[in-house]
Amino acid sequence: MPKFYARRRLSVLTALTGLIASLGLFNGPTASAALPTPISASTARSYLATLTVASEDRTGYDRDLFPHWITQSGTCNTRETVLKRDGTNVVTDSNCAATSGSWYSPYDGATWSAASDVDIDHLVPLAEAWDSGADSWTTSRRQAFANDLTRPQLLAVTDNVNQAKGDQDPATWMPPRSAYHCIYLRAWVQVKYYYDLSVDPAEKSALQSRLASC
Repeated sequence: MPKFYARRRLSVLTALTGLIASLGLFNGPTASAALPTPISASTARSYLATLTVASEDRTGYDRDLFPHWITQSGTCNTRETVLKRDGTNVVTDSNCAATSGSWYSPYDGATWSAASDVDIDHLVPLAEAWDSGADSWTTSRRQAFANDLTRPQLLAVTDNVNQAKGDQDPATWMPPRSAYHCIYLRAWVQVKYYYDLSVDPAEKSALQSRLASC
């Protein structure tokens, strides 16, 4: 194929790709951009270096100490707001419950058509936050953390993947889909840094080694 036509074909394909992306018609991995964009890998490495390293203590933890799924607007609570934000063609009823739509889970690459198959993951789990310093917070600060739509902390993902994660940190659990690892690590550090949470030695070591390749 002559170079002129090859270049022209490439430019047409590029234009079409941009048009599809702008219309939200591509529902693959890059379509799940609803999570607030985390800090860069270099910034994450800088932030990580400043985090306090300390052992974890779960004494007194109770999930109810983090009031979550509070009302965000109208009849929509935090879970419903994230489902609408992260989904495609989401339709809700008068109570803001999702009745149809599709949700792409960047953790494992699965797409779901029922909201019941989707959990809203606290990227830094509530128990992990408690272990890392949230035990000394006020209830209002724990509520803000559990419902934070501004930081990259809440994300719609496959329910059983979220349940497999539980309260683990990156030393013992990472998303099954390796293409999402760098975003996950950058978001993790950003949330910990913003909320002045500590990291334990194994967690810091895992974050350092994995961020080095991002």
